[in-house]
Amino acid sequence: MKRALALAALLALPLLGTACGDMKDDTSTSESFLLGDALPGTNAADFAEAKDAFNASENAADGLGPIFNERGCGTCHQNGVIGGAGQQVEQRFGRVVNGLFDGMDSVGGSLRQLFGLGGFNVGGLNCQSGTDANPAPGATIFAGRLTTPLFGLGLVDSLPDSRFDTLAAREPAAIRGTVNRVTTVLPNPLDPAQSTGATRVGRFGWKAGVPNLGQFSADAYLNEMGITTDSCIRGTVNRAFATENRANRAPTNAVINGCPDDQVPGTDDSLAAETNNCAGGVNELQDDVAFFTFFMAHLAPPPRLAITAGSAQDRGRTLFNSTTLACSDYHRSDTDIFVSTSTDSVPSGIVFAPFSDFLLHDMGTLGDGISNTGEPVANTHRMRTAPLWGLRSRNKKLHDGRTTDIATAISAHNAGVNSQATPAGQAFNALSTAQKSDLIAFLNTL
Repeated sequence: MKRALALAALLALPLLGTACGDMKDDTSTSESFLLGDALPGTNAADFAEAKDAFNASENAADGLGPIFNERGCGTCHQNGVIGGAGQQVEQRFGRVVNGLFDGMDSVGGSLRQLFGLGGFNVGGLNCQSGTDANPAPGATIFAGRLTTPLFGLGLVDSLPDSRFDTLAAREPAAIRGTVNRVTTVLPNPLDPAQSTGATRVGRFGWKAGVPNLGQFSADAYLNEMGITTDSCIRGTVNRAFATENRANRAPTNAVINGCPDDQVPGTDDSLAAETNNCAGGVNELQDDVAFFTFFMAHLAPPPRLAITAGSAQDRGRTLFNSTTLACSDYHRSDTDIFVSTSTDSVPSGIVFAPFSDFLLHDMGTLGDGISNTGEPVANTHRMRTAPLWGLRSRNKKLHDGRTTDIATAISAHNAGVNSQATPAGQAFNALSTAQKSDLIAFLNTL
């Protein structure tokens, strides 16, 4: 069990006022940052400690498993520096039943964990974790999802829901994104506007299904590493991520043949157990989850390269913002929208350019075919607009990492008559070779 970051330390950051010009003119507060830097005002010792926790490798004695995809956060987020995209492409599966998506929860869906603990011993019992079957029996839909980069996400997390509603209203009706409001199962203890069971705009994940970085952290700790946690939210125990996953079975804490789920029976890392069930109004995330959240929340945006007037990058920027391609209608950098607040402890007033609206769009055949159980098939085609900041530090492109080539990724947006991205994909395919080269030169400055 790692020491929790003191709440006072999380709240003690100074406010940072900035004045920036239009991001389309290549002015950005991120220019002075190096990839992997902390936001200005972040306590260096706290950031280093949180980074160490993020980069740690877990083992069975820590509660790893019984099934998992990796042993540490840093293993999946390492392109460029710790916190970047990953090489891993996680596996999803499901099927359609009576016109609705079925994530096959009863057999461990829709996420497939690749590894199991195998044999382990607890109290003299010889136990076996098992592994997820591949493919899952009955599944007809299979998809990959690439690990996403984390730079600048604390700034995104700080934005109020109204900013995303404004972005949607600004987009042309034919390509307008959907603001995805989701249930918050683990609120940010530092944001009084968040509460368990309330809704917030989903802004993280390929399906914009995660409303804040704390929930993102606890979910990944459980589903990618198999480590269960509980937290304290305003004096109440939150057990949203305290139940183990079993290989190809519904989540259960039941003992099978006398064996517990893993080498740490019960909840692996329990803040409730440390605090007499959150007595006295304890309002904190579990220790490790707090570290992961702090590290992600305080990662600076990725730096951008300067653009010289009249250069290929400059011509490419003009194409990117043109009405012909309409790239900037989705991949947005509105300077009045993307300004941080201090609700999640990051400095307020930082203007940033993620080149995304964080909304869901119908991507036609480019969608991954996965949704939440019970949702219509139409939802399986929806994907969150991928932020383009830091693009040059990633090698694999698109949600499933199918290509390393930017041009191939853009061409794939021509994804059928029902895809909102098809006009942009077709417009790109119609460009001359020189124009395509210019556009890619611009994208490689991000």
